[in-house]
Order: sequence, then C-alpha cells, then structure tokens
Amino acid sequence: EKYGGATYWDTEAYCLPVYLGVADPQVAKNLLYYRYHQLPGAYVNAKEQGLKGALFPMVTFNGIECHNEWEITFEEIHRNGDIAYAIYNYTRYTGDTSYVLHEGAKVLVETARFWADRVHYSQRKNKYLLHGVTGPNEYDNNVNNDWYTNLLCQWSLQYTLEILDQVDEDVLKDLAVTEDERRLFQAIADNMYLPEDADKGIFPENDAFLDKNLVPVAQIPSDQLPLNQHWSWDKILRSPYVKQGDVIQGIWDFIDDFTPEQKRKNFDFYEQFTVHESSLSPSVYSIVAADLGDEDKAVELYQRSARLDLDNYNNDTDDGLHITSMTGAWLDIVQGFAGMRIRDGRLHYAPFLPKNWTAYQFNQVFRGRTIQVRVDADGTHLQLLSGEPLKVELGDQLTELK
Repeated sequence: EKYGGATYWDTEAYCLPVYLGVADPQVAKNLLYYRYHQLPGAYVNAKEQGLKGALFPMVTFNGIECHNEWEITFEEIHRNGDIAYAIYNYTRYTGDTSYVLHEGAKVLVETARFWADRVHYSQRKNKYLLHGVTGPNEYDNNVNNDWYTNLLCQWSLQYTLEILDQVDEDVLKDLAVTEDERRLFQAIADNMYLPEDADKGIFPENDAFLDKNLVPVAQIPSDQLPLNQHWSWDKILRSPYVKQGDVIQGIWDFIDDFTPEQKRKNFDFYEQFTVHESSLSPSVYSIVAADLGDEDKAVELYQRSARLDLDNYNNDTDDGLHITSMTGAWLDIVQGFAGMRIRDGRLHYAPFLPKNWTAYQFNQVFRGRTIQVRVDADGTHLQLLSGEPLKVELGDQLTELK
C-alpha cells in the first residue's frame, strides 16, 4: 500500500464516503473519532505557526506531522476543511448527530479558530484572504487565494456557527466560544474572497493561475509524461498543469450548489490542463463529467481510476497500491454513473448505462437498510435487501422500497 499506513486528508475525502456506503456506520464514525483523539497534535501544529486553534497534520500515524516539506505541512491547510466536511458528510448520510453535537463540535470550533487566525483582512478588496497556501494541486505551491482552500474556509466557519446553535448548554460551556469569536467567524464567512473570472465564467484556481502560459496537456510530447518524472520541480511550478482536482474538487464536494453552466465551464477549462498525476484526480473529474452528461469522458476517467495500478498510468505502481484510486472507482460508479446524492436526508439516484456496458450493480448501506442497485439494458432495478421500508427518489420520481 503506497501510503504505508499513514493518514492523509484522502482518508476523509475518499475513504470515508465509501465506508459510509458499504460498512457499518461505526466504521466511518471511528475515522471521525480518530481525528478527535489527535487534537493535541493538531494544537501543536497550529502553535508552531504562531496561530490559534488546531491544524491537523498533512501526513500522520499518531497525530504528529510526519511530512517534511514546509509548502505542504504549513501551507496545504485545506485539510482542516476536508476534516470538517467529513463530519458534515457523515452526519447528512447517517442522520446521526451524536458525534457532531459533541466531539465533532470541538473539532469544528478548534479548526475554525485556526481559520480565523490564519486569514487576513484586505482593506483594498474589503475581503478576507488566505495568502501563502498550497491547494490540492501540489503542482502550484505557495499561492495566494487558492479557490478551494478559501471555499472550505468560508464553508467550515459557517457550518461551525450552525452547529454551535444546536449543541446543548454543557457542550457550549466546554467549547467556550465568545461572542466576539462568533462575530468574527460570521464576518469571515460573509466576506471571504473567492476568485472568479467573469469573462471566462470560471473560478481561477488562485490569483496567479490565469497569468500562466496556458498550453493544454495535449501539446506536451508523450515521452515527457508523467511530468514529475521528467521535468524539474521549478518547471512544473511555473506551468499551468494541474496535478489533481482543485477547483473541480470543490465542485464535487458541493455539486448541487453550482449551476450547470458553472460546472461545464470550469470542467472544460481545467480538464485540458490536468495531468491526473495523483490517484485522487480522475475519479473526481469522472463524477463531475457524469453529472454534466459527458458519458465518454466519465467512462474514460473512471477507467483511469479503476486501472491506475493495473496499467501503471503514472509509472509508480512499484511504490504500492493507491487506495484512493480504488475508492474513487467505487465513487465513480455510485455517485457518477448511478448519480447517487443525499438531498434533505433522502437517497436520490439518476442512473445511466454507459455505451458498450451490459450492466453494473452495487449494494449500498443507508440508515439501517441495505439496498441493491442494478442498472442494465432494461432499466434501473432497486431492491431493499434488509431494513425498514424506505422512500427514495429515482430521477424525478419518488418510490418506496419494501
């Protein structure tokens, strides 16, 4: 296994959604407890930067940072937002609020304190900014206002405020959030700067991205790929090439919050520059492509995720298996081709069958039920294998499984 047992933010972003769908809910909940129990190490990380609150490590076994590159350990701070999102993801999927209203509230508040101390206010823009960060795209380090990081900062602060309104008095007393802190959290959430280019209709990955020499990946000679094995690091950092989803990662997280036009323009723009030299990358692009109805691209990227190690796409299979490409392949089938979403506590599917496929099938655990989903030439077949009757949405039709 390539990561050798270490925990990255990949655990929350890619592994937890799969465990939610295939395992006992306690398995996913244990991943949330894992981070809660490592708060002491996260306090140390934040303190080393002279900041309040908690910054979870980029790579760890026991809560202590195990990575050694400053542009990752100090700057790839979106991981705090990914952990907050995992709490939200678990809660909306399972309907179980026991974690978020107790231990999870502590994690949210301490990471919110970090965000509030890490941002700075720009009088010129009348906005809060995040300078000197690295987004998921590690081929562009030490940037100002990475769109994904700013988005998660804004969302995390707003979500923390929502949870603070729901916790009981004892938890609220323990968290000791002052009214000044609440006002600051809200001010940042209301006034966070999110880069946007009206002419292109896209969210620039960061402040400097559109100033690069925007030459598509298709124009790179094949014998120079993968870039990280043929180009100097300096050349990669000056290039427009995207290691993995960054803006597209954010669109995947909040896929129902963007218009079809926003999703289409951002997908078309970033896909041409993305080299997918991370195991996390193709699956996210595949899901967004499926959401847009781009079947061929969705299948192409699913195959890249599913066969990443089998076909040695990035010439690194000898490093070990990439767990995130495996989880990504499952997510492509379930969230991509079957269109699974959780909306207002209800399961929703919008399936399609790719050309040249005879069928696909998966079982899904959801709130005490096990559901079998099969899509073939005859249509979509839903079967409740165990648990109480459940109403689900299939396309725009509400149906009850018994």
